[in-house]
Amino acid sequence: MDTLGESARTGADGGFGRGPGGGGFRALPDESPMGMATQSLSALPLTHGRPRTPVTEPALMALRRLAVIGSATLLTAYGAYEMNRVLNSAGYSVLGVVVLVLFVLLFQWIALAFASALGGFVSLLRHGGLGLGIAREGPLPSLSSRTALLMPTYNESPGRVMAGLRAMYDSLAATGRLESFDFFILSDTTNPDVWVEEEAAFLALRAATGGDARIFYRRRPVNTERKAGNIAEWVRRFGGAYAQMLTLDADSLMAGATVVRIVAAMERHPGVGLIQTLPEIVNGTTLFARMQQFAGRVYGPLIAHGIAWWHGAEGNYWGHNAVIRTRAFAEQAGLPHLPGRKPFGGHILSHDFVEAALMRRGGWAIHMVPGLSGSYEESPPSLTDIAIRDRRWCQGNLQHAKVVGTRGLNWVSRMHMLMGIGSYVTSPMWLLFLLAGILISLQSRFEKPEYFGDTKSLYPNWPHVDPQQAKYVFIVTMGILLAPKLLAYVALLFDPAARRGCGGAVRAALSVLVETLIGGLVAPVAMLIQTSGVLSILLGRDSGWNAQRRDDGGVPFMETVRGYWVYTLFGLVLGGCAWSVSIPLFLWMTPVLLGLVFAIPLAAATSSRDAGQALLRVGLLLIPEETSPPDILRRAAAANAARPEAEGGEAIHLLLADPALMAAHRVMLPPPRRPGDPINPDLLVGLLKLAESPNADSAALRLGRTEKAAVLGSADGLARLDALRGSGLRA
Repeated sequence: MDTLGESARTGADGGFGRGPGGGGFRALPDESPMGMATQSLSALPLTHGRPRTPVTEPALMALRRLAVIGSATLLTAYGAYEMNRVLNSAGYSVLGVVVLVLFVLLFQWIALAFASALGGFVSLLRHGGLGLGIAREGPLPSLSSRTALLMPTYNESPGRVMAGLRAMYDSLAATGRLESFDFFILSDTTNPDVWVEEEAAFLALRAATGGDARIFYRRRPVNTERKAGNIAEWVRRFGGAYAQMLTLDADSLMAGATVVRIVAAMERHPGVGLIQTLPEIVNGTTLFARMQQFAGRVYGPLIAHGIAWWHGAEGNYWGHNAVIRTRAFAEQAGLPHLPGRKPFGGHILSHDFVEAALMRRGGWAIHMVPGLSGSYEESPPSLTDIAIRDRRWCQGNLQHAKVVGTRGLNWVSRMHMLMGIGSYVTSPMWLLFLLAGILISLQSRFEKPEYFGDTKSLYPNWPHVDPQQAKYVFIVTMGILLAPKLLAYVALLFDPAARRGCGGAVRAALSVLVETLIGGLVAPVAMLIQTSGVLSILLGRDSGWNAQRRDDGGVPFMETVRGYWVYTLFGLVLGGCAWSVSIPLFLWMTPVLLGLVFAIPLAAATSSRDAGQALLRVGLLLIPEETSPPDILRRAAAANAARPEAEGGEAIHLLLADPALMAAHRVMLPPPRRPGDPINPDLLVGLLKLAESPNADSAALRLGRTEKAAVLGSADGLARLDALRGSGLRA
């Protein structure tokens, strides 16, 4: 490790350790800049002669889209006709029209999902979902270009992140194609203790793999534009050296063979800009996470195959586990700031949809390959955690209202954005539909009827909601809503390996039933959570940016009570209103009321690891990746098991206790401040506190989080810490 100290003493290349003066240690390779201009949403881009319809577009795509959208439209028209008979058979009323409009909007949503699922069912039975000449099995293709695997991280557990990277590194090494790949850890971490721990874990990963020449680390001191800005900064500095980049999340895993196959497909098809895999959810331990991963594993392929079946070369991007042509991204995906203030203005939060749409606008094909296995991610462990993430996604999707009108977008790309918006606005619409239905019942219960109107007639105008017709519409609606689950189960029966991996046909059926029942109870709570999120965004409240929790999800019970009592109260009030109208109405609403009234125990039970493991022991909610883990998951589990039991620590003590880490940290410092650059007040305060601290322990206690980050990012700050070395340093 002497070379680390030598590199630090030589002051390599402005502190980044990337130039020839960097000695033996270099955290980053030589820069290879690539221009990435900000795109205009009001002007057409240059397409450089690329064809309007990509050559990789599957055959008969127009007919597929007509089948899906046409059948959804016909179903919606039929549903509207039948619902109109239920509500307005004896004449129109304001509430009746409101309920009818809401029903049509909501019904077309589930009708489109149903029609898309039918396409997915056909694709699954035909073993489709690939295309682009990708083979599921057989010899791996050779590669002729270089690809960068990008792992953005933000205040994540460094040990978990590096364990995943270690598994992917070893998996790629096993393919014999490792020389075609480099790994970049792109940190946006703001917690200084996690930052220094990241650096130590990075050095340990290099030492364990011998990957000094292909594993790199960079931390941005300022998190401009969050993850999108993180990736864009890498493209502008290093993108010129890599034909492709593989984007990951902190919980992503991809098998080496899967990576090689999609990169080879990108090399074979120069008009393709992005290939998105279907990440399967794994490693769930709580009941909620295991429900998510079972649903993703059993229903997810049907949904994804359906999307791929009729989207074709106008696919979408989910932000991770996808390979992207670097030139296409740099040429078309430079995101502008949206006009106005937050939460709708500013930088684009849900950048992935927009980046895919802009690349497609520029003539690049965007494909999804759900039939290729070996792509994985994890789920938030509880309803509370997914609600926090959902709040950020909600804001990002609602922002797309300012992007959907972008000039030159493909109509399918506009549909992606509208469907993203719809996935959140449907929650307040369901709530309004529910409340309006109760109001109609209340009106018929308490309002004095007008038996004879202005028109002379021998017969009275009785207020009338046809109960038999309403029951029929309800059954049809529920059938269309639940049909994709049934189709997914039938498709599972035709896949012997997946069927065995889910515990067999009977256990899989019981698991579908358990997931449907518990999911049905959670649904009204999730509806209110999403509704409150939409309302808070409309009121101008920004979601912020918080690190996602990825542990077992145990939430203190009183915290659950504080978070969910309002849903219980709402359920009691709603139930009281229904009871006051009629007992049959109350019974019809029981599924919704049960979920709301028992929101607190439901949230507590689903976040429980014990509940999740109890179902695992009896063979329910099983997925094949649990019963027979693939190689990449075994590698990741082994790397996680090999992590030190005691991780973390205070940054100042870590640096002062490890001269080699301190030397590497110096090399990785950002460039020093130049005359005219903004003055960092946190650094000034931090340096003053260091000057007044008698020892290292005192300094660690006195510095605030932002002050410590500023001090550790400054050569002056490190010099003052060096002066405290050995002065009261805890062992």
